[in-house]
Amino acid sequence: MPVIRTADRSDAGTLSRLAEATFRSTFGAVNSPQDMALHCQVSYSEAIQAGEIANPDMLTLLCDGDEGLVGFAQLRWDGAPDCVAAQSPGEIQRLYVADAWHGKGIAQGLMHACIEALQARNSDVAWLGVWERNPRAIAFYRKCGFVGVGDHVFPLGSDPQRDIVMARSIAGPSSNIAPQRGTSGERP
Repeated sequence: MPVIRTADRSDAGTLSRLAEATFRSTFGAVNSPQDMALHCQVSYSEAIQAGEIANPDMLTLLCDGDEGLVGFAQLRWDGAPDCVAAQSPGEIQRLYVADAWHGKGIAQGLMHACIEALQARNSDVAWLGVWERNPRAIAFYRKCGFVGVGDHVFPLGSDPQRDIVMARSIAGPSSNIAPQRGTSGERP
């Protein structure tokens, strides 16, 4: 059974490889190789991951399976777009699962751990940006209670793309991620 834990500096290399692989798997077929390469170069190196792991305004959660890392999530607390109405917002900057582990509850486990970590830092709203052309992720976030509250530009290499900003309240002691009724950063 996979286990979710907090990353430490020794995880930077493995995380770097998983982060790039899952990003390329998710978005590579529908973006130019040049934009993908540029984005991966400036986002997923081992040094960048080590810096993000060490950053006190970020938290990296890893999901370990029998053969190593199978998913990860990265949270940050350094501001939110104006469309996110919150006193103390926290962002789910990234949430990715290796292809072989899709449909096995890993994303739900990571989301649950994200909500708990955000609550532990006294965040009242969780928010994220998701590419408008990623219906699978949008559906997952809706099932987790997120609703669309706006949009922002996500620069993928030289291509400015539209991300939908989604948010949900996490105020209070409950870390429930059950669906809520409603209407519709780095990409989770």
